[in-house]
Amino acid sequence: MTEPQTPRPKRGGMSPRKRQRISRAIQYAVLAVIAVVLVSLADWGSIRQSFLNTEVAGEGLPALFTVALKNTVIYTVSGYVAGFVLGLLLALMRQSSVAPYRWIATTYVEIFRGLPALVIFLMIGSLPLAFPGYHVPGDVYGQVALGLGLVSAAYMAETFRAGLQAVPKGQMEAARSLGMPYLRAMVSIVIPQAVRIVIPPLTNEVVLLFKDSSLVQFLGLTGAQVELAKFGNDQASTFANPTPIFVSGLTYLLLTIPLGYAARRLEARQRAGR
Repeated sequence: MTEPQTPRPKRGGMSPRKRQRISRAIQYAVLAVIAVVLVSLADWGSIRQSFLNTEVAGEGLPALFTVALKNTVIYTVSGYVAGFVLGLLLALMRQSSVAPYRWIATTYVEIFRGLPALVIFLMIGSLPLAFPGYHVPGDVYGQVALGLGLVSAAYMAETFRAGLQAVPKGQMEAARSLGMPYLRAMVSIVIPQAVRIVIPPLTNEVVLLFKDSSLVQFLGLTGAQVELAKFGNDQASTFANPTPIFVSGLTYLLLTIPLGYAARRLEARQRAGR
């Protein structure tokens, strides 16, 4: 009995690898043509005058870094700290065996994840109208920490909850078998492991807060309280030139790109560790 012969590839036929190389070369050529067309059609003189005007950009220095950037970092860090603490508390409440705690945490997460951050800031700015004589401690800085904290806590709560669920249950069981109280076991063993697991998404949350800090301008800021977006817009209005807005955008990128890269590196390290 003869073995069936495998069909031979037709001579002159193109291999899949060669077809892939040709397809990739065509795509590169099309992208190069599009880039050349865009470069040739662009009015570089107008672009430089409108977005790369060094004289206008220089007028905003050093206030861009000493005021706007400093306030942006303060707003972001304060909102992150508030969101971290409240988000962890909400995550623990969602894991609680007490039903009302779970209901409260679930309701909070659903509401504040569903509302735009701008609406939260507008509502915080209107608190004195609803409660005459009441002011958030810390003036604008306190309002920003409250607004960003309330928004970020809803997202961090879900992140922390995923981290807590990822910790093996045997960790808690082993701690309790050694006579450790539940609360101490959570604080000493479970929560530290959960935080290490969710470090990459928590780093991404910092990037989101940097961008959301631009909504602070709707609270009404003085010249000493402006952040990058407000500063760029005010400078652009003063000089009737959008260069300051472009410079503010670049400054945001100087902060967010390294943070995004760090988050990706942390995720890669965790995957390699697993």
